[in-house]
Amino acid sequence: MSDALFPRSFRKSYPRAVRGDGCYLYTAEGRKLLDAAGGAAVVTIGHGVAAVAEAMAEQARRLAYVHSSQFHTEAAEQLAERLRALAPANFRRGRVFFTSGGSEATETAIKLCRQYFLERGQPQRTRVVGRRQSYHGATLGALAVTGNVRRRAPYLPLLADWGHIAPCYCYRCPLGLTFPSCEVACADELEKFVGGAEPGSVAAFIVEPVVGATLGAVVPPDGYLQRIAEICRRHGLLLIADEVMSGMGRTGKNFGVEHWGVEPDLILVGKGVASGYAPLGAVLVSEQVAETIARGSGGFEHGFTYSAHPVAAAAGLAVLKHSEKTNLFARVAPAGCELAAALGRLKSSPHVGDVRGLGLLAGVELVADAATRAPFPPERRVAEKVCEAALEEDVVTYPIQGCADGERGDHILLAPPFIISSEEIETIARALERAIARATA
Repeated sequence: MSDALFPRSFRKSYPRAVRGDGCYLYTAEGRKLLDAAGGAAVVTIGHGVAAVAEAMAEQARRLAYVHSSQFHTEAAEQLAERLRALAPANFRRGRVFFTSGGSEATETAIKLCRQYFLERGQPQRTRVVGRRQSYHGATLGALAVTGNVRRRAPYLPLLADWGHIAPCYCYRCPLGLTFPSCEVACADELEKFVGGAEPGSVAAFIVEPVVGATLGAVVPPDGYLQRIAEICRRHGLLLIADEVMSGMGRTGKNFGVEHWGVEPDLILVGKGVASGYAPLGAVLVSEQVAETIARGSGGFEHGFTYSAHPVAAAAGLAVLKHSEKTNLFARVAPAGCELAAALGRLKSSPHVGDVRGLGLLAGVELVADAATRAPFPPERRVAEKVCEAALEEDVVTYPIQGCADGERGDHILLAPPFIISSEEIETIARALERAIARATA
């Protein structure tokens, strides 16, 4: 193995992946691994779809690159039209700004909010408020709105302090309440924050409709997102839906917000938008926001070298065409029900506190004691050990720590490709059952 790469961890040994096919990854050592996490909730259509590779190659042969400040391309225009058509009604005449991934999409959204309020003559609106126990990306702006304690900690002196409110996390309610008697009081934390901040200083609120990696597929109860949207409208805030993980069919609908009938002002996409075939992300911009800028200064003071990259756009377009041709999004809800039922058997373990999720985005929270919900000490590295044990069963999962309070709390995230079969779902559940038993012994 080469020592030239800078690894995510110097204390970990990485198998070398050489091929992907369907729901499986193959290593240089000859192992066949079931990709139960889709990488990091990225892969939707499966690995090795020849039509996507061919579309990318054809685009590269014709035109590999132009800069978006100088040219548009047919691939980017067509993909933008298709994404806009998938979004809620207030995006039908909106616009799409392409990036190379989810973190860049968050950065773009923050700057769009700033410019939107400058155009409206409200320069005092500078705060983009997030939630604790959230994740919106690795760049500094994205980390500023992120609430993931571990990921923020090394960089706190570099981050803007715009504020965070309590998460919507019923299994461990930060307010000590119980749904439905709580009447989604956690949503009213946004109202309190706006009321306590300097008047007119809050510009936007960013939310994962289904919280992804940091909390492990936490689904809000009905009424929460509707209340959040109503508070944003009443105070003139822009609502940013971070659908990088929950969008593009992952929860069984085009976008997670559709489960609750909410229309945000900006939608962030990434991961599944190109199913991992190319680095691609985007910000879907509602008509109101786009027209405010178009009729104001007429330009957006922002951009990336690879925005709307032709080959990446061709990949995204080919992925969407393949998804439509094979009716993949329609597979997610029934497959998600099968996955939930299979994972439900894990609750018989005294170390499985909660199994949750929506569609093919699922989380298993691991605890020292299911009766008391007490988390494991972080030094036990239980999530990592479960992941390692599952890998010994030839199943790839996604481990995270910190879901309980930012430091303690272990969970496993699952986000398999939409083509996952009933037999493969059973394989995932059986492998996790054995892995959890070994790792918690």
